[in-house]
Amino acid sequence: MVIYIGNDHGGYALKRILIERLKELKIPYVDVGTDSESIVRYPYFAAKVAAAVAEKKEDRGILICSTGIGMSIIANRFKGVRASLCTDPYMAKMTRRHNDSNLLCLGGKITGEFEALDILEAWLREEYEGGRHDISLGLISEAEKGLCQDKIPEYELLFHDTTL
Repeated sequence: MVIYIGNDHGGYALKRILIERLKELKIPYVDVGTDSESIVRYPYFAAKVAAAVAEKKEDRGILICSTGIGMSIIANRFKGVRASLCTDPYMAKMTRRHNDSNLLCLGGKITGEFEALDILEAWLREEYEGGRHDISLGLISEAEKGLCQDKIPEYELLFHDTTL
């Protein structure tokens, strides 16, 4: 498993903390986020991570903006992505168990460092339960067939300037 991690200016500080934890846990990651607190547009970074997760089914992603809301909105537009905005470890645990979440969204301005680390660890540790939850995921897959395109758009073309 490889973790793709992306952020905008509002998630930069928290990204640095999460990357340190990923290093400690020896979990490989690819950082596609911004490297400063200079204002950028989150959809560009969300699209990079969501596209990577959608294309590489065994990998997961993490997106961080000020609240996590914007990142989750765009990430869930990608077929096969189940992005979950989590504000506590219980949400992270349950979204992995019941929704097979493959992309974690966090709010860099609303979630404290220790809470974010607990959320990350719960989300990494938990496994999908399957069983009765397969029915709901099957319904989501059916909906995606009609709502999403099969081909992932070239996000560089969609979002060519991150600072607009």
